[in-house]
Amino acid sequence: MNSDFVAVDTVISGIRWNSKYATSDNFTGEVVDGYGANRIIGTKALCSALGTAQEKAAAAGLGLLLWDGYRPRRAVDCFLRWSQNPEDGRTKLRHYPRIDKTEMVEKGYVAAISGHSRGSTVDLTLYDLSSGDPVPMGGDHDLMDPISRHGAPGITVAEARNRQQLCSIMEDCGFVRYDCEWWHYTLKDEPFPNTYFDFPIE
Repeated sequence: MNSDFVAVDTVISGIRWNSKYATSDNFTGEVVDGYGANRIIGTKALCSALGTAQEKAAAAGLGLLLWDGYRPRRAVDCFLRWSQNPEDGRTKLRHYPRIDKTEMVEKGYVAAISGHSRGSTVDLTLYDLSSGDPVPMGGDHDLMDPISRHGAPGITVAEARNRQQLCSIMEDCGFVRYDCEWWHYTLKDEPFPNTYFDFPIE
């Protein structure tokens, strides 16, 4: 692993994670190339900012649950190949119910060159510290649908409030949101803004 990267859980006490692409619980339905371990990796700068975000969340009785961080370029290539394969319907209802899989890149849900590969982007949500349950956000990770946009109509007042709380925490800690996905944030002052890494997560 690059010396500027660390496993998030080794530097942030109590952080929760479930690396979706290291499991079959993702839109491809398979473990994705480059994800050899269920860990979240990121730059040291990312981890520092996430530590501050975790403290802010804890003050409100909440914690951070991470789904993805650094993403090897080979994983992005895997996504692109998968999007051109024949539809088998296994993950469509949950992840892309209203589009064809071939439209994922065109509509901005899958990037041909992903900011995740620079090491300072994270997919995450909030959970309740007292119950351990994720807070309702009006749609799950990688739901490729307009309802996943910030400010989308069709979700409850509580879900909209929870999305805004996550956004406020992350923006206060130096992150920039991605408008199409309520769970996706990139560190504003990322250390490798023009470098796309491809070392595997092991």
